[in-house]
Amino acid sequence: MDSEKQENHGLVEKYRDVIPYTVFGVLTTLVNIVTYWLFAHLMHISIMMSTVLSWVLSVLFAYLTNRKWVFRSDAAAAKAILREMSLFFSCRLATGALDWFNMFLFAQTLGWNDVWVKTISNVVVIIVNYAASKLVIFKHHEG
Repeated sequence: MDSEKQENHGLVEKYRDVIPYTVFGVLTTLVNIVTYWLFAHLMHISIMMSTVLSWVLSVLFAYLTNRKWVFRSDAAAAKAILREMSLFFSCRLATGALDWFNMFLFAQTLGWNDVWVKTISNVVVIIVNYAASKLVIFKHHEG
């Protein structure tokens, strides 16, 4: 039985960031979609500007939650935090461009339902963002 407990503990440790990433990924997606809807449908801001504004708010939310609760960053020095933030925002800028392109092509140009396009686009963005966060941004240096 000890072997089974060790194996389960190993799996928990290996994937300990997946559950909080999923939770905060869903919350980040909700921030993105809800703020998009508020900007585009309540405030009548253009699709593209609403996409940018919702992206900024959701990336800020994602950085704060990912840093503290998902990847448990121990960066404390200003230089380390600045590096981490720069990498995070750079990667998110790339996936934000992907989201923007999807909104432009499918919602703006082809006239597909903007909220559905936004939702599907966010699924792809979440997967790419996780890989970047895990492998590059919040990579723990063990030694």
